[in-house]
Amino acid sequence: MSQTQNSAAIPTPPSAPKRLVIASRESRLAMWQAEHVRDCLQKLYPECAVQILGMTTRGDQILDMALSKVGGKGLFVKELEAALEDGRADLAVHSLKDVPMVMPEGFDLACVMAREDARDAFVSNDYASLEDLPKGAIVGTSSLRREAVLRAKFPHLEIEPLRGNLDTRMSKLDRGEYQAIILAAAGLKRLGLESRIRAYLPYDPYTPAAGQGALGIETLSNHPHIKQWLAPLTDLPTLLAVSAERMISRQLGGSCEVPLAAYATWNQDQAGQMQIRSFVASADGKTFCLALGNAKVQSIEDAESLGLAVATDLLAQGAADLIPNTPK
Repeated sequence: MSQTQNSAAIPTPPSAPKRLVIASRESRLAMWQAEHVRDCLQKLYPECAVQILGMTTRGDQILDMALSKVGGKGLFVKELEAALEDGRADLAVHSLKDVPMVMPEGFDLACVMAREDARDAFVSNDYASLEDLPKGAIVGTSSLRREAVLRAKFPHLEIEPLRGNLDTRMSKLDRGEYQAIILAAAGLKRLGLESRIRAYLPYDPYTPAAGQGALGIETLSNHPHIKQWLAPLTDLPTLLAVSAERMISRQLGGSCEVPLAAYATWNQDQAGQMQIRSFVASADGKTFCLALGNAKVQSIEDAESLGLAVATDLLAQGAADLIPNTPK
């Protein structure tokens, strides 16, 4: 092959960006995430002016109802997608667990960054652990997944909904509205609130939601050059793990209405070996379908195949009976 032919086969990378605008929710945690991405981009492209467009979403505005009753986690991303579509922003930064499992037409999940601690955290001012809570103690959580496990393990506790951004939730705890709350450890760590964590909840049985602890960056499909600029920020082990998790959730119609967990890890003793734990539960915690998977994973296709196998196992156990609006 001639030198001319060889160079023609290699796509020319886009020149460094001159200006990028990041769309973000305006909560303190969301802004931390956007600022983190901004700082990473500015290290990659020192001449680029990176700005943040702060926005309030419907999910931030509706605080008196459970997400499952008002449209799900998609409420946190729709306004940001509108900013991408009309050109006000070039990319949007999300907590990956808030990103719908099926991307809307015209939008891509362009980048998945390295994952923070994916565990759930027990936060309380008066008690050291869930086991220490007395009968009738009120525990707050925004997640049907967490609620199902708590109801199964601690039927003597009162599990109540907890909405609002992280600071709002902590304020409700501090005002005595709850004896304890369950939050994602990643958000607390990112905001320097790790000292408020009284206990980390183990992955078995408190399996995280698909994508928990990871950051996802969304772009328009017809802007592939932006995806190329973001490529150095992608963390491959995290991308493969969340690809398996999101495939399970996609197959099972994962949303705020489904008590669904999916978490993949890498086997430290066998290079390239991924293991995954997933469950679907009834909201009252009385019924669980649990599946485990293990496979050699070297590509997104491998990861999604593993996720599909685990989802198929759950469906064979009757998981569809626990999922609203799923054909039986």
